[in-house]
Amino acid sequence: MTTSASKQTKLNVQQTVLCDVDSLGIATLTLNRPDKHNAFDDKLIARLTTHLNTLALHPEVRCLVLRANGKHFSSGADLNWMRAMAAQTAEQNLQDAKQLANLMHVLDTFPHPTIALVQGCAFGGALGLICCCDVAIAGHDARFCLSEVKLGLIPATIGPYVCRAIGTRQARRYMLTAERIGAPQAKQICLIHEVVDNEEMEARVDHFIQAFLTSSPAALVQAKRLCQHCDGQPIDQPLMDLTSEMIANIRVSEQGQEGLNAFFDKRPARWVTSLPPVGNGKGGERNE
Repeated sequence: MTTSASKQTKLNVQQTVLCDVDSLGIATLTLNRPDKHNAFDDKLIARLTTHLNTLALHPEVRCLVLRANGKHFSSGADLNWMRAMAAQTAEQNLQDAKQLANLMHVLDTFPHPTIALVQGCAFGGALGLICCCDVAIAGHDARFCLSEVKLGLIPATIGPYVCRAIGTRQARRYMLTAERIGAPQAKQICLIHEVVDNEEMEARVDHFIQAFLTSSPAALVQAKRLCQHCDGQPIDQPLMDLTSEMIANIRVSEQGQEGLNAFFDKRPARWVTSLPPVGNGKGGERNE
């Protein structure tokens, strides 16, 4: 190993969240506390939030993959951190909880498509991250659990996102029982979208990335906003006015015009690109 490679390896070990943006605009955030099963603490929460805010403003980013190093996606909150917070005041705990709530909000409202790639265990707050992503893929070995009540706690800041994803009826069962949820059951209750063999996970991520790379970046941003506007809202005149305004504006936008012209010209739109071919077939590595 070269000296520079050694320095990079040491740097990666020290960073609890790794951030990368490739030449196609595919951003990757990787939880990097494998020795702690990628458990959350205040530092990891702060770094995730900072990276998400930065990537949201990055002009080249087209989608985001959230993944984790090691055997497990995340075991949830770091218990040593939680124990330390239990010794703090109610006001200090409130401010700390607001940081986690803000992280979930920032991920949920991230402007570009997001994909969660889940292996091993995903407990507690990890389910919040998964439910805030647009697409969630899990390996057959994945296990999920809303385990907070076993510790005398509740899944409070992630609750709105979990309830939205799986519905209040299912949330009441799994928040109250703290049952472990296997990957097939997680798919059935809409906690995740797909269950695949572990060796197929990279190919499924590439499938969704390719779908995003062939679609208008501006339209993807607006489609996410549309979903957010429609979520839980009555279909009334204000909503009808808003959706009418959204489609009218995007029809006359630069990318709206380009997409329609490309369709009638029978040519790819200017934003269409493709993933490079897979290199050696190991771990989703590609020839760059």
